[in-house]
Formats: sequence, structure tokens, C-alpha cells
Amino acid sequence: MKLPIELQKEEKVVEMVQRHIVYLLKNLAGVFFGGVFPFIVLLIIASQANGAVQSVVTLMAVVWGIGSLGVLYFTWYRYQNDIWVVTNQRLIDSTKKNPFHHQVSSADLVNVEDMTIIKSGVLPTMFNYGDLRCQTAGAQGTFVLYGIPDPSKILEVVDAGRDAARRELGYRPGAMGL
Repeated sequence: MKLPIELQKEEKVVEMVQRHIVYLLKNLAGVFFGGVFPFIVLLIIASQANGAVQSVVTLMAVVWGIGSLGVLYFTWYRYQNDIWVVTNQRLIDSTKKNPFHHQVSSADLVNVEDMTIIKSGVLPTMFNYGDLRCQTAGAQGTFVLYGIPDPSKILEVVDAGRDAARRELGYRPGAMGL
């Protein structure tokens, strides 16, 4: 997988994370029932109608179907292109909603203050995925790694990296300046 940004001198990738596949499948199922299913219903209605009503309902079905395909594509696109990178120095959040929108945020690991794991629901519990919220002292504020596999493992990776980065800088809890 290609990194979203250039690494700094002596910076090394420790972990790269994408959303869990079940997270994608759940979202695709939602798009299917909200988009593809009504398309099929409209086609069935159009097949039973006659004349102008049939033409109007068929046109509605085609427009609805094209829109649903677009939503399906961008759901998959976002899954493929949203990544989080943990390095020995930073936490990097790369978000691509579409080919014309790319947002990259980063926070130094030494600035990560609090971390919370959220697993809510049957699927996240069964398949061990969830969100990892990292509160930082920087301008970004909060990094949320949504729908990642094994968030406990990623928390341990970030925690270990943060501790190592702080030791390297001579950080002392309660000391002024860091």
C-alpha cells in the first residue's frame, strides 16, 4: 500500500490500518437495501404499468439505479483509500472521499494524551473491530480510526510508540514543556 505522505528523516512505518472488511460489507448492505432494492421494486412496478406511467417509472428506476451505483462505488472507494499509518514518530490519518478530495492529518505520538476503544453492536463484537479515538494536544484534537480490525492491538502499538517517542525526548511526566 502506498503511503499518503513522505516520511520524515529516520521515521519508520510501524503499522498501517484500513477498515475491517465487515465494516465495508455492512455499509454496502445498507446501500443495497436503500438503493438497489428500491431500483428493483421500481422496475417491477414499471413492468406492470402501461404507457406514460411505464415510461416515467422506468426513467425513475434508471436514475435511481445510476445514483445507487455511484453510492456503491464511492463506498468502496472510500474503504480502499482511507488509511491510518502509525510510525515511530506520528499518527497519520489519510482520508479520500473521492478522487478530487484528499485530506491528510498527522499528530506527533508524544502529543497523544488519551485513547478510547469503542465497539458497539453485534458485528463489531463478533468480528473484533471498532473505533480507536486518540485525543491529542495538537490542533487536530481527536483522531478517530473508524472501523479498524483489532483496535486493542492498534492501541497497544500507538501506546508503545508514544512511550518510546517520549523516552527518546527525555519526557518526564509532570514536567513543564512537554
